Formats: sequence, C-alpha cells, structure tokens
Amino acid sequence: MTEERIQRRLAAILAADVVGYSRLMEQDEAGTLTVLKARRRHVLEPLVTKHAGRIFKLTGDGVLVEFPSAVDAVQCAVEIQQDMAAANSGQPKERHIVLRIGVNVGDVMLDGSDLYGDGVNITARLEAMADPGGILVSGTIYDQIKGKVRLGFDDLGATAMRNIAEPVRTYRVTTTPAAGVPSAKTIADKPSVAVLPFTNMSSDREQEYFVDGLVEDLITDLSRVPGLFVISRHSSFAYKGKVADIRSVAQDLGVRFVVEGSVRRAAARVRINAQLIDAQDGTHVWADRFDRDLADIFVLQDEVVGKIVGALSDLLPSTRPTRSSRARSLEGYDLFVRARAMIDEANDNNKAARSMLERVIRLDPEFADAHAWVAMGHVHGWAYWGEEPDHNVALALAAAERAVSLDPGNATAHMVLGHVLTYAGKPVEGTAEMLTALRIDPNNANCWGYLAEAKGWEGNPVEGIDCIGKAFRLNPYPPGWYYWCLGFLKYAQGRYEEAVEALRHESTRRLQSQRILAAGLAQLGRLEEAKVEAEQFLGAYPHFSVQNWAKGQPFRRDADRQRFVEGYLKAGLPP
Repeated sequence: MTEERIQRRLAAILAADVVGYSRLMEQDEAGTLTVLKARRRHVLEPLVTKHAGRIFKLTGDGVLVEFPSAVDAVQCAVEIQQDMAAANSGQPKERHIVLRIGVNVGDVMLDGSDLYGDGVNITARLEAMADPGGILVSGTIYDQIKGKVRLGFDDLGATAMRNIAEPVRTYRVTTTPAAGVPSAKTIADKPSVAVLPFTNMSSDREQEYFVDGLVEDLITDLSRVPGLFVISRHSSFAYKGKVADIRSVAQDLGVRFVVEGSVRRAAARVRINAQLIDAQDGTHVWADRFDRDLADIFVLQDEVVGKIVGALSDLLPSTRPTRSSRARSLEGYDLFVRARAMIDEANDNNKAARSMLERVIRLDPEFADAHAWVAMGHVHGWAYWGEEPDHNVALALAAAERAVSLDPGNATAHMVLGHVLTYAGKPVEGTAEMLTALRIDPNNANCWGYLAEAKGWEGNPVEGIDCIGKAFRLNPYPPGWYYWCLGFLKYAQGRYEEAVEALRHESTRRLQSQRILAAGLAQLGRLEEAKVEAEQFLGAYPHFSVQNWAKGQPFRRDADRQRFVEGYLKAGLPP
C-alpha cells in the first residue's frame, strides 16, 4: 500500500477572534451569539468574498481565512476592522464586538478543506498578540506588501513565539501611512545621500565612539551643503553592524547616493577609506583613501566632505557649506563624541555625559558644540528623567545662548535654544531660533520635529504635522519622540483615532505618551482601554496631577490646554 503524499502550498492566512468573548457571553449569551452571526453574515463573509478569500475554520469567537495573496489578506483585514468599528458605532460600549487580527504568509499542509502547519500557527500567535481593534502582520507579509498598499507599519522587531523555533519579525498595521507619514519613500527631488556607519578597523573596540563621531560630523557637514538632501544619522545608523545591499538601503531610505567606508586608528595615525555609490546602477562615483596624522583629523574631515561634494558638483549649486567650529584638541574631541552619543541615546548616562562635556569645555572653552550638547543634556534631564524643570531650563538656556554667541552658524545651538525658549514660555522667540537653525541646516530632522511641537503649543497643529512629516522623511527610522510629537499634534487637532495610532508605537512609552494615549482613548469613548493606560502611566509617575501638568505647559491658548485637561480627567487621571 502506498503512503499518501502530504499536499503543501504557500498561503496567506488571516486569523481573527473577539476580544473579551467570555465576558460578553457571560453578560448575554443569546444576544452575543445573535450579534456575532450578524457580523459574520454582513461584515466578514462579504469582505472575504470581495478579496477572493476562503474561510477554512470557524470557532465560537474566531475565524481562519486563506487568501491568494498577501495584499488581499491585509486589505481584507483593514476593511474588516473598519467595518466592525462602524457597526459598533451607536451601540452601548458593553455590546461592542472588537476583533484582534493576525496575518501571515507561510507554508501550510492540506487536509481536506482544512490547513495546518507553522504558517497557520504563526498567524494564530500574531492574532493573540494584536491590540484590540488592531492588526499584526509577520515580516513575510510586510516584505510582500510594502509599497503596494497605502498603510503604515510600526516595526516591533523579532518576537519569540510559543512552539515556533525562530523569532518572527512583527509589524503593527496603521490605517494611515505611519499615522500620517508616507510608508513608501520616493527618491527626493534633489540630489540625495545617506552616509552609512563606517566600519571600525581598529583592534580597540573603544574606537567605535571615535568612528561613529567622525561619521556623524560628516553627516552634519554634508547637511549644510545647499541643494543636497541628507538622511539623518539616526536612520543611517539603523544599518550599523548589518550586511546590507546598497540598492535596497537606498530604496528604503529614499536616496540616490550612499556613502560607505572604514576607519583605522592606530597610535598617532588614522586611515579612512570612503566611497560614494550611485545606487541607481551600483557604480562608484568616487572612492579614495586618506592616511594622515591623527592631529590632522579635523582638516581630514573637511577634505572628505569636499571630495564628496566635488563628486556631486554637476548636480549641486556652486556654493559650499558653512562649517561650524571644531574642537581644538584631540582629547576634547574624543570626550565630546563619546558624550554626544550618550546624550543622543537618551539613556540614564545623561548626567555622566554632561560631566564629560564640562571637561571638554574646560579644555576648550570656545568649542560651541560642547556648550550646545550640554544644553541638550539638560533638556533630556527634565524631559526623560524628571529632573527639576525650572533649574534645568535655566541651565539649558545659558548653555545654548553661550553656544550661539560662540558660533552663530551652529544649527544645533539655535535648535536647542529655540526648544528651550519654547518651554520657557517664549514660543515666538523659540520658533525664530529654530527657523534660523533650519536656514543653516535644512536637513536637521530633529529641528523639524522640535518646530512641529512648537507649532502645537502655538495652536497650529496643521502646520506642525507638515513639519513632523519633513522630520520623518529625513529620519525614516526615528527615535520614539517623533511618534510622541505626531500623537500630540493629532490630539491637539481633535483627530483622536490617528493620535491613538501614533501613540501606540512602543518606543514612545517611556516618553510619558500613555497620558495622551489615555486621553485620546477617553475622547473616543473607549473608557475601559483609557483607564488601563492611565493606570499604567500612574504606576510610572505616581505624583502626576492634571492641575500641576496644566500649569507647566506652554500653550498660547487656554482652549488648547483644556482639550488635554478634559481628556486626562475623562481617562481617570487625578485632578
């Protein structure tokens, strides 16, 4: 007797189930079953048919559906959630039917009309991890649909799943591109470049700071070149330690040119290899090796920038970038790049970084960048670590003003000064400083983000959303506060659903985003979810009160402040 051959195929699978099904059944078993059957008949089945799907398994509160393509599966998932939300409208909160959905592409085994295997199991794990009303997709789905659908995706990283051998790349779907940010990055309409992290060829791993610092300064100098679009350091460094195809990187970041290279520092010498690649055809536009005394490092930085700009000269205006002041000593520069990296990471090394920068200033009192980054350290001190605001605002203001006086052409100094002035209750002056920074360095993504926030405080969230859009374009793999800012602006505009989408991004949680998230959910009438977020927020910030918060915010209009106060109180935050 011959053994029956197992049939396999690749399939896109959607899994959905009802949030709180047991609670609903306990409250009203007959009523819940009636509503579920109606939703299947009027919402689920028509949409599955529309997208050429096939329901292959029904459970009491769940469903598994097979689709011929990843695009069909995800579009169906989005429309199911939209139509379920519409069907809930007008119904009592306790009668809402809310789904979680997971979508995956994988190899499956056929048994009659049923499907089995890891392709199905991963889909079920994704569904169980999804937010109420949300959609999670696997990396295989994302790879197949990116650029083909007008949706946004929050990268949640590789996730370990029960009984699945390897972690699974996971993405949260947002119904607008990254909550208002384009999901497909088109090539900029002017010469565009990304500088990837250079490889540290030194035997000493401690030289990573030095190498990364050189690259960050290279990005900063290129950013000041008129007519050149330069991707932010934060997004370029997303590729650090990875073997990446240059064409894929360029497409992902939306640029035409990519710079890559290596640095070897040994004793009193430094060697830099660098090359400029046209990602459209993979050709090397320019490549060179620089072997110099370490004492000439600052001259060498200018030379590398000059070579890259020269290679792009046919595409750029004839003007050259303005250059900020440099450190005067190698010892000061070593300390500076280390401290700058620590502050930029916004971690609990902030105080240590500020102490290092004070040492740099003692070595080189006229090094404007050191003063600017001391100011940034004080900004992070109150923004992230709860240090006393008035004291840190005063220290930040003094340091930023000193930096601007030493080097009026320093974009970072003007940016920080503008940000501090905004929080000091001078939004007009703050905006002026940030606009000065952007005239010096129009590629300064963080400055566009701070300007966006200032627009929100001023009562111009629509302008702010345009600014944060520019920040995302320059920094497509941004720090979490970009999503915080976007959620803040969407809330200020009264677009609560989009605010919730932005603030669901995991990287915003330590930035006190949960209080605005709770307010947004409360304004949408989702009080149960709002109270959960509010309780978690209070667990981290037990001394928070709405009244004290309101006193310290630089809103120009009281009506804007009251919109937030109302949401916080609805969510159950203490008055």
